[in-house]
Formats: sequence, structure tokens, C-alpha cells
Amino acid sequence: MGDIKGFMKHERELPKYRQVEERLEDWKEVYEPFSENKLRLQASRCMDCGIPFCNNGCPLGNLIPEWNDLVYNDHFKEAIERLHATNNFPEFTGRLCPAPCEAACVLGINEDPVTIKQVEVEIINKAWEQGWVKPQPPEQLTGMRVAVVGSGPAGLAAAQQLTRAGHDVTCYERADRLGGLLRYGIPEFKMEKQVLDQRLDQMRAEGTKFEVNVNVGVDLTAQELRADNDAIVLAAGATAWRDLPIPGRELKGIFQAMEYLPLANKVQQGDITAHPYSSAGKHVIIIGGGDTGADCLGTVHRHGCASVRQFEIMPRPPEDRPDSNPWPTWPFIYRTSSAHQEGGERVFAINTTEFAGDGHGNVSALKTVQVEQVFEDGRMSFQPIEGSQETYPADIVLLAMGFVGPERSRLLEDLEVEFTERGNVARDQAWMTNQKGVFVCGDMGRGQSLIVWAIAEGRSCAAWVDRWLMGKSLLPYVVAPDSAPLS
Repeated sequence: MGDIKGFMKHERELPKYRQVEERLEDWKEVYEPFSENKLRLQASRCMDCGIPFCNNGCPLGNLIPEWNDLVYNDHFKEAIERLHATNNFPEFTGRLCPAPCEAACVLGINEDPVTIKQVEVEIINKAWEQGWVKPQPPEQLTGMRVAVVGSGPAGLAAAQQLTRAGHDVTCYERADRLGGLLRYGIPEFKMEKQVLDQRLDQMRAEGTKFEVNVNVGVDLTAQELRADNDAIVLAAGATAWRDLPIPGRELKGIFQAMEYLPLANKVQQGDITAHPYSSAGKHVIIIGGGDTGADCLGTVHRHGCASVRQFEIMPRPPEDRPDSNPWPTWPFIYRTSSAHQEGGERVFAINTTEFAGDGHGNVSALKTVQVEQVFEDGRMSFQPIEGSQETYPADIVLLAMGFVGPERSRLLEDLEVEFTERGNVARDQAWMTNQKGVFVCGDMGRGQSLIVWAIAEGRSCAAWVDRWLMGKSLLPYVVAPDSAPLS
């Protein structure tokens, strides 16, 4: 490394957030600029450890020590080449990934880990600014046609890799704009959509074709898809959301997060003038304590809600790693996002038992009980605490409790693919379903997961598609499917 004592001389530092009062007035990303000098000092904290656990902590196998050293020595152009060698879309992961690489950083054993994620996003930001990110069209075409169903991170990664291998790739999206959850699930304040659009422009210039407003299986039948293509990649995500079927669920004012968030993004895209279910001046409760819940939280803040609470059935996590959660495993600790810093109340170990109405068909309150986490015979359950019942007022309720797997669509039915016990599309060790030439990657095969896993799966799936079509492949193979192999 350029400075072998950098981790001893410099403390971890991240960009400062813009003032809450300022950022709640717009939908721009929440961070202040981070100076290049500070970035190089942060890169110097990479400690030249004997075994870079960060590489294995990253599902993409990012070459983190290499580009940390290059950034410290002001070789940004070489750094983006090393970064792009393993990651098609570092501008996405650098903004949205929870950074399992940092959790695995050796420095993190007894100090604050290296700011890997920040170095990553600054490398790609500079590369875009300097014009270093250029289309990479294939040198020759194979004549093979591949359909990719879904334009989220897994589908885009697979499509870009297969296009660069010389195949004729068409990526289908049922929404009116490309990007999947990147477009309509991630709020602007976490990733402005110009970041997505510039990468899509690069992919178009490389030769990838895109079709929007196509519900594959309905507008384009499975039979037509198979007849027109030599291979199919299913990458439509795990979009079947988890519901809360308790008394009062039929009341108005109760929305799934993915019913609510896309409309906020449509306003920012200029497709509609105002959110039809705005929380301005209203009391909001968000059920679900994860990232999607935090996305809802930041959204209702920007609408100007009267109050907001975020419910989580799990107990409040500890501030520091418990002994049962040692390095380099992912630390289950208390985390605060930018949206949490903007206000609202977080309520842990709480379960909603009923939605109460106002007599006119609208939700007006939530009846709840505090719960205790109990383990019996290796199984976890939540037991209500006697006498802890409470009622919370609510004009809007947002359900952000995650996803249970892919939708059982007409496409999957007509393709006659098999499913795992967990409800995901089953695949073998070559990423292929039980149907020859039909592959699956991302959340559709893995289940709800991280953006970094989606990109890693898309890249690896592309390598096996290429091998199946051509008999061999030079595309990189990152990860293996963790679904049960087909019999």
C-alpha cells in the first residue's frame, strides 16, 4: 500500500449530510461533496492485510485493496478499470449497497473499517465526470439471440455481459421506464435517476435493446419468447410482497410500500404532478424496520407528514457486536439511516393486531401489543406481553415487510418452470431452470436480497448462458447459485 501506516494516522470519515431543513425541501441526494484529498486519506487506511477478507465479503469479489491503493496514489483512471473488472454498476452499489465488504474489513476487528463504499462511489463519479466510462460494443457478433426478462440490477448486469460477449440481447420491462426497483423502489434522495439513465445510455450504445410496457407472458407469450430466442434469462425479481392480513386490512389508507414509493418517483420523473396519496399533514405509521421502511420514512418526511412512526417486530438491536455475532460476519447492530436522522419515532418489539377505522371506511388507528422474542426447540416466535396493548393514531399506513418471492405470473406458468420449497424459481448449478435454455438469476432465483448479490448473480448467470450457447465462455464467473439444484 502507498501508506502502510495510514490506518494508524487517520480516523474513518464519511461525507457530511446536507442540513435536514435543506434536504427536506428537495429530493436530491443527501450528502455534501467529499473532497478528493479526504478520499485519498481514507483510501490510505486500507492496511495491506495478509488476507483481504473484504474481497470475500463482497459478493462481486471487488478488488478493493487494489483500487484503494490506486486512489491513494491518484491513479483514478486505473482504479475505475479495476473496479469495472468485477462490477458493472459501481455507481449503484456505491450508493445503495449496505457494504458487507466493510463488515468483513480486517481493520474492523478493533477499529472503524475502511470507507470502502465511499471510495467506490467516488471512483465511478470521477470516471463519469472525466468521460472515462465509454461503450464497450462487442468486436464480433455470434448471431445468438437472448431475451432478458426484467431490467433491475440482475437483468441489467446479465444483459450487459451477454451483449459484450456478442449476443443479440433484448431486455424486457413491464413498467413504463427501465430499472426495476432501481427506478421505482429507490427514492431520488438515495439515488438520482440520472445515475441510472447514463448507464442505460451506455448499454444502448453497446447494442443492448430495451422494450418497456411489455408484460412478458401476456403481451409477449412464453411461446413467442422461446421461438424468437436461443436463450432466456428470467430476472424479474421477488416482487410478491408480504401482507398483513389482520382485522381492518380492507380499510382505505393502507398501502404496500411498492404501491406508495413508485408514485413518489413518478412525480420526480415528471410523469404525474402530485402524489395521489400524499402524507402531507397526516399521521403515518410504517410497518417494517428495514431499508424499504426507511425509504418510506424519507418519502413521507419530504411530503410534510404531521408525524411518523416506524414499527419493527424485532427487538432493538445492540449498539455493538454481541459475542455471538463475531467478525467477519454481518453485524446485526443498531443502524441509523439519513431518513431516521430526519425525524420520526422508531418503535421496536411491537406487533399490530388490528387496523381501526373512522366509521367511513378509512384507517384511523392501529391497535398494537408489545412482544417478546422467544426461542423454543430452535424456532423463534413472538409472544405478546400482557398488559402492553396500545393504540396509535394513523391516517396512512405503509406496509414495508419485505417480499416472499417472485410473482406466480402467466410467464412462469406457461414456461412450466419448477420452484424451490421457499417459492423461488429453481435452478441448477449452471443457473438453468428445469427448462432447457431458460435461466434465472437475482431475487427471482435467490429470494429477496441485496443489490450487490443481484449484480453478482447477473454476471455469473451470463457466463453460463454464454457457455451454453457457445460451448465455452470468457465471461467472469463470480458466484454459484445457492438454490437447491434441480433433480
